[in-house]
Amino acid sequence: MSVLAALVWGAAGWSAVALPLAAVLIVLLAWGYRRAGATPGVRTLAAAVKLLGILILALCLLEPLLTSNRARPGANLFVVLTDNSQSMTLRDRDAVQTRADQVKSLLPAQSKWLMNLRQVFDLRQYAFDTQLKTFAGAEELTFDGGASNLGASLERIVKRYQGRPIAGILLMTDGSTTDAAAVSRFVEQAGAKKVPPVYPVLLGADLAAGDVSVGQLAVTQTSFEDAPVTITAQVTTSGYKGRSLVANLLDESGKSVQKQTITAADDGEPVSVRFRLRPEQSGVSFYRVAVAPEGKDAQPTTQHAVKTDEATLANNARLVAVDRGRGPYRVLYVSGRPNWEFKFLQRSLAGDPQVQLSALMRIAKREPKFTFLGRGGENTNPLFRGFDPADKDAVEQYDQPVIVRFGMQDENELRSGFPKTADELFRYHALVIDDLESEFFTQDQMQLIKDFVRQRGGGLLMLGGQESFKNGKYDRTPIGDLLPVYADQVPELPVDAKFRVLLTREGLLEPWVRLRADEDAERKRLNAMPSFVTVNAIRGIKPGATVLVNVQVEGSGATVPALVEQRFGQGRVAALLIADLWRWGLRRPPDAEFDMEKSWRQTIRRLVADVPERVAVSVVPAEGSSDDAGQLKLRVTLRDVSFAPLDNAAVTVKVTGPDAKPLDLTAEASPKESGVYEAAYVPRQSGAYRVQALATAADGSEVGTASTGWTSEPAAEEFRDLKPNRALLDQLARATGGQTVAANNLEPFVATLPTRHAEITEPHIEPAWHQPWVFAVAICCLCAEWGIRRWRGMP
Repeated sequence: MSVLAALVWGAAGWSAVALPLAAVLIVLLAWGYRRAGATPGVRTLAAAVKLLGILILALCLLEPLLTSNRARPGANLFVVLTDNSQSMTLRDRDAVQTRADQVKSLLPAQSKWLMNLRQVFDLRQYAFDTQLKTFAGAEELTFDGGASNLGASLERIVKRYQGRPIAGILLMTDGSTTDAAAVSRFVEQAGAKKVPPVYPVLLGADLAAGDVSVGQLAVTQTSFEDAPVTITAQVTTSGYKGRSLVANLLDESGKSVQKQTITAADDGEPVSVRFRLRPEQSGVSFYRVAVAPEGKDAQPTTQHAVKTDEATLANNARLVAVDRGRGPYRVLYVSGRPNWEFKFLQRSLAGDPQVQLSALMRIAKREPKFTFLGRGGENTNPLFRGFDPADKDAVEQYDQPVIVRFGMQDENELRSGFPKTADELFRYHALVIDDLESEFFTQDQMQLIKDFVRQRGGGLLMLGGQESFKNGKYDRTPIGDLLPVYADQVPELPVDAKFRVLLTREGLLEPWVRLRADEDAERKRLNAMPSFVTVNAIRGIKPGATVLVNVQVEGSGATVPALVEQRFGQGRVAALLIADLWRWGLRRPPDAEFDMEKSWRQTIRRLVADVPERVAVSVVPAEGSSDDAGQLKLRVTLRDVSFAPLDNAAVTVKVTGPDAKPLDLTAEASPKESGVYEAAYVPRQSGAYRVQALATAADGSEVGTASTGWTSEPAAEEFRDLKPNRALLDQLARATGGQTVAANNLEPFVATLPTRHAEITEPHIEPAWHQPWVFAVAICCLCAEWGIRRWRGMP
């Protein structure tokens, strides 16, 4: 902010002479013009001009002085911060110079504005790209930086000169930044802590050169079997409106997976392109989205290749990581009796290598033991008379149910029946309960199932049947608390009614519920489905639950829920209320895909999709300090067998970069979160990265492994938008109390800096009367008055 000068009088004692003299001259002036023969308007104009000249000369006798505070020479620091990144090498449309050339023309050592800065301030010059570094002259700028860490550089300057007087930061950049989060953090902190004003000098023109750019990529994963992964890319262009562009999706080997042709929109307006695919393998895989004008190659031969009709090829392609999980996912199916639902479910999952189905099927219920008739009051086998136990109340009066196991990993798995401990149940990812009453489970087992969903994050699906929901007496049980429907009082459904399946609007939007890619084909499929005759009635759905499928009573418009889902704790619970879904499997089209098998696979995939593992690894940007610019945090989350946070573990992280050379890091326990371990890593190369975490418990046992991947492409991010980011620089200037400066107005702006923000100032006195223009104005006024008089013929 400019400091306004104050007016003081250097010879105030002369007022006793100057004021009476001025008064006498005014009186004489008024008396003389009263007798003049001109019109009143001319007399007034001439008198006013002469009066102004008299007053200026009278005031000069008082010696008026302008006093202000200005920066004390050499006492304040001033920083010139210059962008040294690759985006400065761009040449805007119709421009003669590149942005780098503009910088070099502004930064010669003998520049007048630089010399003026050095006379008043202790000048420090820095360049920034991935790092902040000092430089002495424009010849040291190379403009080859792979990133523009603007926010981190500003934070480092403030931190470096903390406690020292900084008058301001002159920022010479095009506004392109690769650390937008750090810039936002600096802007937010500008009002809370003392930061110097930032004066951005915007380089570049708003009319960017011709270019095709691939923006951020988004990956969406669903349980839709035909195309479970959707990769969405935002493509923006400059100078290509109406032209055809080819978007190509390539795998890690460079093989084209899909191609699409799109039409470029207006400059800067993004066009979305979506690729739907089914990765051939589980785990982490990488894909590249490349876009180029039709008939041209989008793959640059170098990191920063330039061709005649496009500014750069560095932003024409981007990598994206797709993590389909490792598997196999384990599903436990528990049934109260042999039925056809298990037959079709088992058949559906038999060809899915990522899902392993284990089953407990009850063949016979828990029945009373056979009673022997002997002596009066005796109900035991007389052959064992005399060997009765001491505690007759402890004698088991019921036979155990007969349970058959299917798909177990070893002969001892679930040998004693349904799991009784978290160690047994939590090894599964999902649980399916079919036609089984609540009395089958003990109270502890039902609470264990509740913890399985809420704490472990597992999936639970209850199928319809004569022993499910209301008939299974699940009301007021821990399992009943999980269900997305109320299973107490139920309405009566029409006798001998038939039901047709209808997808709700929410169901049509869920890829795992649909079996066709578009709505018309899905409705046609539903019309071809058979009718069902048995549906479990419910009182209603719980708050937060979503009805995905309804069934409609044939002959009436009444509908009742058939498939309901909700989140519960960390997991997901679904209720399938149709009890005779197997009828669908009896009508398999001879020349079409068997939809029932596909539906079962998608449903089970939905149950296990978001179930966490004991070991999970993620990659997040480091935050909170400018020293973390470009640094990543490799976060490993550990859980014990009950899925509570696991501390005191040893965690090793192996990172494999584009050069295929693995690097082993040790992750340290996070001081903020229990069960979280972190390792810092700074990617130095552009390309794909894989990371694998290995965790070992305190007792030496292996907890597990986990892997993920990420991509680092600073050049693509640097050239994401070729237009100067004027809005960002204006926001930065407003937040810090600075001002955006035009490059051609740099010299006059620098001349005002001594009167702007400065912590160490000194008084500055300038005589206002001892100026040539003051006397020139007075003489001009007197001459003007004489000229008016001669013009009008006044004496």
